[in-house]
This record gives sequence, C-alpha cells and structure tokens, in this order.
Amino acid sequence: MKLHCCPAKTALTAINKNGFPSAQALPNTKPSGEEFMSKLLRRRWTLLSPDTNIHQITVSSKQGQKGGGLFSNVSFLNNNQPHLGNMMLYENQGLYFYIVRDDLLHPFVNGNKARKLDGLLPLIEDHGVTDVVTCGGCQSAHAAAVAVSCAERGLKSHLLLRGEQPQILTGYNLISTIYGNVTYVPRSFYAHREEMLQTHASMVAGHTGSVVYCSDIIDSSLASQTFECSKFVQRDAPRGTENHSRKVAIVNEGAKGAVALLDGQGHPLENKGMFRLVDYLSQDHLLGKKRAFNFVVDSGTGTTAVGLGLAAMYLGLPWKITAVMLADTMDTYRQKERRLIAEFKRQFRFLLDSHKLNGANDGIVHWVDRCHPRNYRFSWVNEGRSNENRDFVFALCNRFGNVLEGEIEACQQVAQQTGIPLDPVYTLAAWEMATRITCTHKDDSNVVILHTGGTLGMFGLAQRYKSYFGMLNNAIKS
Repeated sequence: MKLHCCPAKTALTAINKNGFPSAQALPNTKPSGEEFMSKLLRRRWTLLSPDTNIHQITVSSKQGQKGGGLFSNVSFLNNNQPHLGNMMLYENQGLYFYIVRDDLLHPFVNGNKARKLDGLLPLIEDHGVTDVVTCGGCQSAHAAAVAVSCAERGLKSHLLLRGEQPQILTGYNLISTIYGNVTYVPRSFYAHREEMLQTHASMVAGHTGSVVYCSDIIDSSLASQTFECSKFVQRDAPRGTENHSRKVAIVNEGAKGAVALLDGQGHPLENKGMFRLVDYLSQDHLLGKKRAFNFVVDSGTGTTAVGLGLAAMYLGLPWKITAVMLADTMDTYRQKERRLIAEFKRQFRFLLDSHKLNGANDGIVHWVDRCHPRNYRFSWVNEGRSNENRDFVFALCNRFGNVLEGEIEACQQVAQQTGIPLDPVYTLAAWEMATRITCTHKDDSNVVILHTGGTLGMFGLAQRYKSYFGMLNNAIKS
C-alpha cells in the first residue's frame, strides 16, 4: 500500500483545476532558514543516502613537453581518500583540485539525473502513478534515467525518442530500449512536444485511465509541505494491477520554468535533490561551511549550476559556481538563470523576506566558455511547419555535440592516470576548466568539479567518430 500526503484543511488552502492543492496559498508563520531546510529535506527519497565520494586530483607538469595534446604538458594522480574537513588546510600541498564523484551513484543513471529523480519519483509513487511518459533525443541520458529508475520501482516508462531508430542500439539508446518502451517520433511531430506528450499519454491511459503532469504533482507536494502536512492516508488500491485504471504522469524533457533547481531539472521542489547534495557536502568533516570553493560544472541546460548556486546562497556558503557553457550563448544562459531564480523566489517568497536570496536576480552563476569552444553555425529551422507554409526561423546553433581532434585521447589519458571516465562532450569541458584554473592560479579558492557522469554517451560517439576512436590504440601510453 502506498502513502499519500493530504494537505491540511485551512482557509488558505487553494485547489487548482486538476484538483491539487495550490502552492500559492501562504502560511501565517515563517520558519527560519534552518527550519525550512530541515523541513525541505525531511521526506522520502529515491537515494537511500545523499552520500557521494570526493576525490583529490593532483596536477603535475611534464618538464620539456609542450603542445601536442590537450594535456600533453601535465599529468594527473588520483587520491581517492583525501584529507577533508579541518585537515584540508594542513595536509594538502601542490596543485590539485577536488572532484565530487556523482558519476558513481548509479551504473546507468547520470548523477544529475539521479539527483533530479531523487525527490521526484517518491512523489510520483505517492500519487498512485502507474506509467510515466517522457521524451528526448536518440541518445538521451534523461530518457535512459527515467526508464531505469521507473523499472527499479515497478513503474512502466514510455519514451518518445526524436528521429529514426539507429541500425545499432548502443549507449543510452540501448539502455532506454532495454528498460523502457521506446517509440521513435518523426522530427516534424517532435517539434510540438507538449501536444505529442499529451497525445501519447492519453493513448497509454486509455478510456478508463487518467493523465497528470508532474508539475501538478510537485505543486501539490509543495503546498502540502507549506502547510506542515503530517497526516498520511493509504492509497485505495495497489498500482500496476490489471483490474485498475492506469494513471499516467508526463515528465517534460529538460528544464522549463523553475522545474529544475533543487535537483537540477526545474521545479523548486524538484531541486530538493540538489539542496540535499549541497547540505551533505557542507558538513564540517567534508567541505565545511566556511571554506571558499569554486565549483566547476559542465552546463548543457544550465539548471544544475543554478540549483547549486541557489542552494549555496541559501545556506550562506562562500562557494562560487563556474558553469562551462556548452549549448548556448551567454545571454541565453543568463536569461534562463534569471527566470529560474524568479520562479524559485515566487514559490518560496514567504520564506525569503529577510533572506539575502530575496534580493538576488542573477549573478549566482559565473558563466564561461569552454576551453575549446565549438564552432557556431547558422541554420534555418522549420519548427515543424509544412513546406507549403514555410515560416523559417534563422537560428544560431552551438555545435556542442561535436568532438574535436585530440579530445578522445585526452579522455583516455585521464582514465589511464586516474581511473575516472570522462566524455568529450560534457565532463571533459569541466575537467579542462578545472585544470586551467588550478594551473594558472586564477582563483584562491579550492576548485571542485561536480562529475555527473555521461560515459555511456561515448558508445554512441564511437559510431560517429570512428577515425578518432580508431587512433586510441596508437596513442602514447603514459
């Protein structure tokens, strides 16, 4: 039997059009920051613990060697049991940076996806959901994470993947196919994602089932916590049986609005996963609350970086967030940052009257270009319209999915010297930036990489860049 949180019955409680309590109803009392954080984190999670490993990477220069590869003039050494807490000040010498190994949270689920689903899946379960519908690209890490995580909890996942089925299933595409129910969608249909998701979810639900958006489930939970709900009632029936109707939840791809902050994907409540991580790392025996750190994050959508920044600011931590831009322009990332912060403040405004976060509009994240930027290209975008009514949009696209010469060898070097896997599209960008900051002494703060994984993407890249991967056997072994 599953548990469901019932909002307290007060005059302030509002009900939205889907029958869920609205998060806009405000309580009379304003808990302190510590009370709010305790309340925010006191709930059921997907991950049994927020724990993660922290390693220390020593950077050494190679005398007499210049040019050649990305890291031809440096070597790396991994200390997987570094001195932390108060011992960091006395025992750690030389050039080094730290790396938070969230890539080790799950063999098939990226760390940032695991943090997102950490707070989301229990909510889905508590609302009696039987099926989850989501979408993504052919090699979508998000789709694979949803498929695996749902299967582990007895939920059925339905994945709408953009484009055609590849000849060889590999990487995230293979994992999605094994764990979920995959449907390939033509790009013209995929351009209208909201309609596509709603149509497919309705088909899965059938005539007797129902469809709900995850944003409504999250708002319901947020309102319940706002009113200090402590009563739980049992669901009427177990889910997943043939004799009961399906309840289908739609999980949007990527980050829209504020469904991305506490865990890295967008909604203030979903961001609980990221707040939970920062709260864990700031313990005195780990990174602590007083020491300055510069967190380096590779940023596709940018929501993980904003979530880190909000959590650090809310807890009053002297942490800088450096986000390496991968997929868009700085103006776009800053615009998204402002939008996410505004949504967070809107949801939790009753807690921020006397908090410095209330005055923040942007500047929480330091956005930077990657060390080896991709070339931009101009392209005409049809936006799914017919050829007869072509209303094309001129788009500036960052070719962040491309791999440059020498990057596969750089990933190989890091793997052989440290045992840490990187991928050239995402995590290598953060590793490069951390190495540059460390070697040039540009920041007095200790540098920390948040490594969220992405290694499964290498399998798909190996099919596209056969010549690059074919040269690995000829690379110089250190």
